[in-house]
Amino acid sequence: MTELGRVIPLRFDMSEMVRRSVATLYSHLVTRPTGQALRMGIEAQIAELGTMCLTVLDFSEVAVLDYSCADEVVAKLIKRFQREDRPVEAYFMARGIENRHQEAIDVVLGRQGLAITAELADGRVTLLGEASASELAAWNGLDALGRAAPEQVAEATRSPQAEINRALESLARRRVVARVDIPRTYFALRPLAAGSLSRS
Repeated sequence: MTELGRVIPLRFDMSEMVRRSVATLYSHLVTRPTGQALRMGIEAQIAELGTMCLTVLDFSEVAVLDYSCADEVVAKLIKRFQREDRPVEAYFMARGIENRHQEAIDVVLGRQGLAITAELADGRVTLLGEASASELAAWNGLDALGRAAPEQVAEATRSPQAEINRALESLARRRVVARVDIPRTYFALRPLAAGSLSRS
């Protein structure tokens, strides 16, 4: 039996947060100070939780997202929890991603070598930002399996074992898949967000 333990889901409605934080009726994430205020609020809640969590950034009701806000809210948040001094283990998903959001997120993450699991408005799941061909293969294989040992991902993707090992390690370090070590098992984030993989 492979246990990930209890992964706490944290969902942030970005539209509601911006209205509450900057006292506006509009769901526009268009300035760097706005993005910084939202990110600091999210970081504080993750740290306060004090345990492993899956943070879902819901952009469904956000009308406008510019590059500076995407950088503050998404890129800097991911970078904070890649650092060795991160307060807890946190993984990240974006949800409700429309075309009006996708370009800004994809560009700012790609420029910084970052990535995020994103659920599009039509229900499809993709990886936004930068990923190598082997990382994309491993991520797609794991998403189809839900959770798997590295050898299972290699078999499913018909890829060399060493290549998949490196790709999965990179994806876990970049916070787009979760990992447990005994035995070594990787978890796709979409099923975790639905609460279906917390235990076997």
